Amino acid sequence: MPEQHEDKRPFGERIAAEIRKLIMDGDLEPGAPLPSTERLCAQYGTTNVTIQRATRILKDEGLLVGRNGVGIFVREEGAQAITPAHSLAPSEPGQPYRWLTAATENQQRGKYRMLTVTEVKPPKQVRLALGLDEDGTAILRSRVGYLDDKPAELVHSYYPVELARGTRLEDPRLIPGGSPRLLDDLGFPTRSQDDVLGARPATTDEYLHLELPRDVPVIEVFRIVYSDDQKPIEVTLLAKPAHRFKMAYSIGCP
Repeated sequence: MPEQHEDKRPFGERIAAEIRKLIMDGDLEPGAPLPSTERLCAQYGTTNVTIQRATRILKDEGLLVGRNGVGIFVREEGAQAITPAHSLAPSEPGQPYRWLTAATENQQRGKYRMLTVTEVKPPKQVRLALGLDEDGTAILRSRVGYLDDKPAELVHSYYPVELARGTRLEDPRLIPGGSPRLLDDLGFPTRSQDDVLGARPATTDEYLHLELPRDVPVIEVFRIVYSDDQKPIEVTLLAKPAHRFKMAYSIGCP
């Protein structure tokens, strides 16, 4: 039989992982006090020093907050579920991008900051999704999305050059109503999207733009957006901080 796999992480990291899951799942509710150090020591069979290491990790991640003379508490905001379908349909003429509208409905302040707009040779998976040849190029629009002034997502969107040329997709400014609105106006209505989700350690670019603490992983979304006749009109690579967000899907029965 194969040798049994062991968790060789320091015990403080393992305890932090257990408490982190309770916070992300809502079993430790936002604003709730963390059980006492004495209770945690008894629960995990360890020392004060190890519990303090675990809580320090979670404080650095912003999941726990210490209050002098009072105790340690779970952060006030729970893990937020993001529904990708909210940004699929174009916004109504003259209205903000649906991602921003969803933020407002959630009583949050949403905004985007553009990083770059340029013509590039895209990564292989993007090239294949757009049906480009090996030397093909695409228009890249990179930006950071914020909720209540905290980085919420790093977005790299690629568009076929023949579709984007001479349009606001080449403009370094934000697009009023977002790209779904513009694509619809250009005669390429969004009909469907395919998402592939994963989780992995952050790249340096993601670590910096998302202002990640320690080794927090990111949720990675690889998205292909289709118009009529399953024509791919956009491919987006999106990264979100995994300690703050979850992805939510609602799937009907066929």
